[in-house]
Amino acid sequence: MFIWPLVPKFSTIRSQFSLSTGGGSHILSTKTDEARGAAAEKIASALQTEILSGMLLPGARLGEVALADRFAVSRGPVRAALNQLSESGLVSIVPNSGARVRVLNHADARALYEVRAALEAEAARLAAMSADAATGEELNRLLGLHADEVSAHPQGAYLQPPGDRDFHMVIARLAGNPIILRYLTRELYPQLALLRVKHRNVTGRGQAALLEHRRIAEAIACGDGEVAALLMRRHIRASWDALEAQLAATPEEQET
Repeated sequence: MFIWPLVPKFSTIRSQFSLSTGGGSHILSTKTDEARGAAAEKIASALQTEILSGMLLPGARLGEVALADRFAVSRGPVRAALNQLSESGLVSIVPNSGARVRVLNHADARALYEVRAALEAEAARLAAMSADAATGEELNRLLGLHADEVSAHPQGAYLQPPGDRDFHMVIARLAGNPIILRYLTRELYPQLALLRVKHRNVTGRGQAALLEHRRIAEAIACGDGEVAALLMRRHIRASWDALEAQLAATPEEQET
């Protein structure tokens, strides 16, 4: 006997079709979000490079429309990029006014250095507590490169390349604390980079800073955490004193 195949109810067919098309929409939406996220990261990275290199000066306006045209994207990724830079402290966003490169005043600088002293002293202590023979060799090799660069610079400035060529970045990594490392590298150091240019004109600060680095490295290599932390605090304090002298002699810029 022939038996007719069961035919699904129309509501069932409609439901299955909705699930199918809905899933496709979800995939498309996810891909679109990923593309926007990638565009935002690219824009944020490009703008951060320009800010930290001085191409975009403090107070410079960052118009969404102009940036969208420049990067050939909609305003959505631009807005997301500016929000990222705002979270890292490089951009100020004022309602009904827009975004500008952040202007760090004297109070901002002091607050940054106070946090820096606390975090980097702890990073130095932790690095010393876990130091081995390779730690001392790495720091000595790095500071040897720095000594050549300081001596070659006519003003005796201490211009450290980013990443694993930066003494403070290396210590933050050696500390082995991901929270300290993340905060220093993603928030504090980018803001300090806006101030670091001030040190280039401090006579003799390069040689003094290098000597302080050598003492910190020696304490870390010897596993003396308390001394390493103390020396790091003194180093950051000396750095702040040099910067503060210049800030005091320079009229503060105002965000407009």
